[in-house]
Amino acid sequence: MSGGALWRRLARDRPAMAALFVLSLFVFAALFAPWIAPFNPHDQTQFDLMDSELPPEWGEGGDARFALGTDAQGRDLLSAILYGLRISIVIGVFAVLLQAVLGVFVGLVSGYAGGRADAALMRLADIQLSFSTMMVAIVALALFQALFGAERYESLALYLLILIIGIAEWPQYARTVRASVLAEKKKEYVAAGRVIGYSPARLTARHILPNTLTPVTVISTVQVANAIVSEAALSFLGLGMPVTRPSLGSLIHSGFEYIFSGAWWITFFPSLALVLLILSVNLLGDFLRDALNPRSAL
Repeated sequence: MSGGALWRRLARDRPAMAALFVLSLFVFAALFAPWIAPFNPHDQTQFDLMDSELPPEWGEGGDARFALGTDAQGRDLLSAILYGLRISIVIGVFAVLLQAVLGVFVGLVSGYAGGRADAALMRLADIQLSFSTMMVAIVALALFQALFGAERYESLALYLLILIIGIAEWPQYARTVRASVLAEKKKEYVAAGRVIGYSPARLTARHILPNTLTPVTVISTVQVANAIVSEAALSFLGLGMPVTRPSLGSLIHSGFEYIFSGAWWITFFPSLALVLLILSVNLLGDFLRDALNPRSAL
């Protein structure tokens, strides 16, 4: 499907258009958070403990400086959410890029080489799939904190989360790409390339790979949502981003214990932002899956 046809179909799909609008708004807010946010939640000199647990501006006892209220540390919640969006989106996108690079490479090699290489790589993928992402991440992050300390962990948390979530999910791509390669390498253009003398690397990288990118694109949208949810779950368990550099999951975690004391907004607004972010990504993923499916055009 051409870009123009895809856009016309998107324009007719109201849920997908709404999801695109919400996602674009969140990405814009995350990119320009330092200029949009009233305060910098990473700068401890910009919040005061005396302002802690203030309700939203429109609530009783609210302060006009804090539109969505403050958290237990006195940070402006709106600013924390904007910066938290940036961290959550960065982890989601770069973890999926790592997944895609590893998975696509393994899938290309496995599908094209076949034989023992295919069997070995697919058994490796089976072993990886037998461990849940959360279990691998919890063990790895807890072990890192035990060996190197909390201070070292806080400085590397962002990179560790990207690395662990990325490595844990590569088999999804590998299996999909392998299936596409098995179908593509039987076609005439691959046989013609072999006759001309193209190397396997050139055939796979320049000719087979472009024909496998459609399912990879669809998987990536779903995997971005899964990576963001994984990070939020780890942060909620206290193994994600530190309190000093909160993601949406960290903000939900930090405010959860205050729900029953009446400070509902500390958890509610980050949770709402996370739900809308995940929902918009999943709706766009569903749209792409249907739009790029050849059978849907029949």
